[in-house]
Amino acid sequence: MGKPTGFLEFGREVPRRRPVPVRLRDWREVYEPADDEVTKHQAGRCMDCGIAFCHEGCPLGNLIPEWNDLVYRDDWATASERLHATNNFPEFTGRLCPAPCEGSCVLGINQDPVTIERVELEIAERAFAEGWVIAQAPLATGKSVAIIGSGPAGLAAAQQLCRAGHAVTVYERAEAPGGLLRYGIPEFKMEKAVIDRRLAQLEAEGVTFVCSTSVEGSPSTTSPTGVVTIAASVLLASFDAVIIATGSTVPRDLPTEGRDLRGIHAAMEYLRPSNLVQEGRLEAPPITAEGKHVVIIGGGDTGADCLGTALRQGATSVVQLEILVRPPDDRTPSNPWPQWPTIYRVASAHEEGGERRYAVSTKAFRGSDGQVAHLDLVSVDENFQPVPGTEETLQADLVLLAMGFTGPETNVLDALEVERSDRGTVNVDASWATSTSKVFACGDAARGQSLIVWAIAEGRSCAAAVDAALMGRTDLPAPLVPGQQALR
Repeated sequence: MGKPTGFLEFGREVPRRRPVPVRLRDWREVYEPADDEVTKHQAGRCMDCGIAFCHEGCPLGNLIPEWNDLVYRDDWATASERLHATNNFPEFTGRLCPAPCEGSCVLGINQDPVTIERVELEIAERAFAEGWVIAQAPLATGKSVAIIGSGPAGLAAAQQLCRAGHAVTVYERAEAPGGLLRYGIPEFKMEKAVIDRRLAQLEAEGVTFVCSTSVEGSPSTTSPTGVVTIAASVLLASFDAVIIATGSTVPRDLPTEGRDLRGIHAAMEYLRPSNLVQEGRLEAPPITAEGKHVVIIGGGDTGADCLGTALRQGATSVVQLEILVRPPDDRTPSNPWPQWPTIYRVASAHEEGGERRYAVSTKAFRGSDGQVAHLDLVSVDENFQPVPGTEETLQADLVLLAMGFTGPETNVLDALEVERSDRGTVNVDASWATSTSKVFACGDAARGQSLIVWAIAEGRSCAAAVDAALMGRTDLPAPLVPGQQALR
């Protein structure tokens, strides 16, 4: 290792977040630029631990100790090569992944773990700055693949298959590629220029993106809004393989009394147009938090995204509700290393304002003239049972449901006649193949709602399976098997 005693000499350190009063005035990413010397010291904390459990936490199989050592030795170019060998989009995961690798870091047994995610991001950013991210142009095989969906799974599969020499066309129903990376993640977590520069590489390598296009079972048409509907039968007849990578986008609802009141929206109904405004595609969002009392139901990352967005729009107040009890500050005996640490976390949005409340359930929405005005709440115990005498009301002009997703939308699945699980996800075999001939599936569409790092890993693995099906063999890496579980 570059610094055998680094973990003894350097404490965990990440770049500072910009001051809250400053960053609430814009939509730029919240972190200040990192210092190269600090990054090298952080990489130098990586221990010579013998068995790198960080590999067990990372579905991609990232070569974490290798590129940590290379960064400490100031060999950023080789570090970039080793990083990109396993991860197509480290600039995405370095910003958005919750870093299960850090939860499995051996140093984390009795110290703060290595800042793996941040080192990864700095390598990726250095690679773009130095011009090391270049297009690869392999020989053409004459085979063609259609990919439905341009989220992280679809993009990873597209790049891998293109590099194997196949002609790849990605179909996206939205205005631009990226899926929830573009339309679900706010600018303050990842500016969309980060996506665009990577898409430029994929296009230079030969990937074709067809946007504003929905795959359906009906004949091909064009709607008044300009969205083209292409029949699934056309794809099956035109391509040698088809990959379903549509993600898990059906929001979990809260079908309780008063749900039909105005002012209650699924999180993506709110976040998507907010992102379109930042891209200049909308002049103003149809749903805004400005001057409103906002209640967010759901305590996860999507809820935090809604919180940061509402604060930037000028909400009068924001309360984020979670039905689970507040996590502990540290690991408990029932949550030992190297499991994912289920501990209390503070996202950047939580620093900016609002109130977080735990162990509370919404009994009903109440309103006036058809508009939501307040919620009826009750505290719950660890089994989600109401605690008598804890009933209360909470003012709300805007309610955002951020309780996760239940599965993929059915239009594409019905059109391609693929078998589904009891959860509504696409069933795949050991080769990522569905019940329909030459149709494959990966990412959240097959796994269910999960992490970006799993989506990229599944996209890479599915690409290897498709390449093998088309060519009889493959040299593409396949880090996962279908249904593989994580330490988290």
